[in-house]
Amino acid sequence: MSPARRAYEKRRSSEAAVADALISLPTGVLDDILARAGLRDAVRTSALSRAWRRRWEALPSIDLICLDDNKEELWAVDGILLRYPGRIRRFDAYLDRDLESLYAGRVTDWIIALYRRGLEAFNLISVGGYIDLPSAVFSRGSLTMLRLCGCAIPFLPAGFEGFPKLKNLAFLNVRFQEDGEYQLEEIIATSPSLEELTLWDVEIAGDFKEWAIQAPNLRHLSIRTPDDLGWNPGELPSLRSAEIEICDSFGDRDFGKFLTRFANITELKIYTHHPPSNGANILDTLSCTFGELKSLKLYTQFCELSSILSTFCLLRSSPNLERLKIVIDDGADQKYEASREFQNAQWTDGMCANLQFVQITGIHWLSNELTFIELVLSNARLLRTLCVSHGEKCSMSNEAAVNKLLKYTRASSRAEVIYEGKAKKD
Repeated sequence: MSPARRAYEKRRSSEAAVADALISLPTGVLDDILARAGLRDAVRTSALSRAWRRRWEALPSIDLICLDDNKEELWAVDGILLRYPGRIRRFDAYLDRDLESLYAGRVTDWIIALYRRGLEAFNLISVGGYIDLPSAVFSRGSLTMLRLCGCAIPFLPAGFEGFPKLKNLAFLNVRFQEDGEYQLEEIIATSPSLEELTLWDVEIAGDFKEWAIQAPNLRHLSIRTPDDLGWNPGELPSLRSAEIEICDSFGDRDFGKFLTRFANITELKIYTHHPPSNGANILDTLSCTFGELKSLKLYTQFCELSSILSTFCLLRSSPNLERLKIVIDDGADQKYEASREFQNAQWTDGMCANLQFVQITGIHWLSNELTFIELVLSNARLLRTLCVSHGEKCSMSNEAAVNKLLKYTRASSRAEVIYEGKAKKD
């Protein structure tokens, strides 16, 4: 035997001895070691020695994570489901365009097998198209998380009883069939433990009909859709943060009245950069005060009168606001001249009285934008930091604009103006 071969055999023998020593550890300790190693490495321990060959199969439960950086795990799903008899707590799968054609037809079988193994969290992401799902995806009442992306949503199964333990529900780039809004309403209403709800790029066949979101324990709501889905916030007593996109097609509904349901939240992200289709979408006054609101993020611009009025209305209605972030739409041209006199007339006593941090991203150095910054600096007495970054199109040189900012009067002696250069993608 060559020296190299002898060294290899000696090393293998040493590794086997260490492995055999490990296998003698208490069962609970071994389970913890394998669980911490992750499923892929746990399965690889089968090669250590005969004693380890099937040890991973004795784990009481596993998480099956098959995201884009672990594609070999997706290839091994069928084998794992065939060999592993225990509980599978979580299943995450990412199907890119190449993998979708290979595995889309296996999803139904996976769902049935996973649900039989006591699955608690199901996360399926498809980026190649809409994967057809079976109604069985709604048959596991003990789910705590359900996230579907790039899927065609089926009708609810007969005898659907809801998700009493569900805490996180997300539909991202999905397509519902006709009357899908009522299906959404039923799923949410029969999930009394729901804490986080996300609806992004949801399509519903046919004309929308109004429906309500009823969720007594919901804490975070995020809705970003290109079309008005007809949803209305119902009783949401636990809601603390919300993200809402105002669409061009919000129609004739009174958005001011709509927002009154969010009066008790502490964090709000809202899109107001779309020009309204009619006057109903302009926030001029609100019948409620956001007395608990501490953090406000606006996706907006200062080129349209509607967006300017909406911005001031939200600030007037948030007397305890501490953090304000404004992300400016990069494609807007200034169509309305909002002079200092006009903007100053929108300012009221107590407005921004508790404001401490302001960040404005993607500024164009337009006169309306600079006037707004000047008003904030000259009125916010507790302001500590104002951070500004510019977008692609600028109406003046960055140096000239920054010099202008530095000359503005500051109501707060501690206010610091920071120029951050070009804005990064949000």
